[in-house]
Amino acid sequence: MLKLRLKRGGRKHQPEYRIIVIRSDASREGKSIETLGLYKPITNEFIINAKQIKFRLKQGVQPTKTVKNLLIKSGIILPYNN
Repeated sequence: MLKLRLKRGGRKHQPEYRIIVIRSDASREGKSIETLGLYKPITNEFIINAKQIKFRLKQGVQPTKTVKNLLIKSGIILPYNN
């Protein structure tokens, strides 16, 4: 099973997260299949490839809770979808 998950990067006290597609049994820092976006919580910057994320969601990739909340804020998915 594949998941949309955040992968941490950046420096100490300056986190930056990549939105990746990865196998659900892989570790957070494991090898990703594809990188679909970037989230910087300090500057509240959010860069995504919306077309590719929609394609992956249609394929059945499951987002984690945090990624789902980010996608709801960006308007990719509706808040009442499971």
